[in-house]
Amino acid sequence: MKISILGCGWLGMELGKRLREENHEVRGSVTRMERMQEVRSAGIVPYSIKLFEKGIQGDIRSFLAGTNILILDIPPGLRKNPEVNFLKKIKKLIPHIENSYLKKVIFTSSTSVYQDTEDYPVYDEEADIDNSNNIAVQLRNVELLFLNNEKFNASIIRFGGLIGAERHPVKYLSGKTGISNPEAPVNLVHKEDCIAAVCKLIEKEKDNSVWNLVYPEHPSKKEYYTRIARERNFEVPEFDHSQPSKGKKISSEKISKVLNLEFSKSIW
Repeated sequence: MKISILGCGWLGMELGKRLREENHEVRGSVTRMERMQEVRSAGIVPYSIKLFEKGIQGDIRSFLAGTNILILDIPPGLRKNPEVNFLKKIKKLIPHIENSYLKKVIFTSSTSVYQDTEDYPVYDEEADIDNSNNIAVQLRNVELLFLNNEKFNASIIRFGGLIGAERHPVKYLSGKTGISNPEAPVNLVHKEDCIAAVCKLIEKEKDNSVWNLVYPEHPSKKEYYTRIARERNFEVPEFDHSQPSKGKKISSEKISKVLNLEFSKSIW
């Protein structure tokens, strides 16, 4: 198939390589010109594309022309800049998708759409989102843009926190103090399992639904990062116990049962 990946970042790049190994024709977009050669060297046809609230910079028409499936793996950037209107950016993209006649869109969303509370609820895909949170509301509205569009099929996959051999949040937490929510459950997933899940969704022609993807083990933040830091010889982070912890547990039972996805990589 011809597959376009909008966002060849840390995950998108590895996904593109896997799809090339499976003999798909892959196009991949980057936002920095210096990464074009890296993408080309992986056998992926590179494009420079940027989404803005007022429009799209780059040859989006050629990027989508003849594509069977579009995978969107672009960070909303809402944590660093809450003023960003991610929904507006995606709305600029929708007409181009419609005009390309592609069959399916896979949008990588986030489990941050679910609310953290003191009783650590277990959320499946039918649970309500956190309507008090700007990130959650914008992500859900973007999801609905794809799910409610009758011109193409869509799959929404909500990833937990991504980890991999070369990327782990413990590196950023090491040596820090005053870390909140020490007793909150972690919701993490390995990059390899994310790639496997997307490949499963590529095979599923008819879908139009949401899927959670989180490793089915939820130790507390303190327990997990203390152990990982010690095992990797990092300075152990210090946690703030002065306030009750808020968190949640995300269920991936649906994707395990329906798509027969087995998690191949432990978060440990």
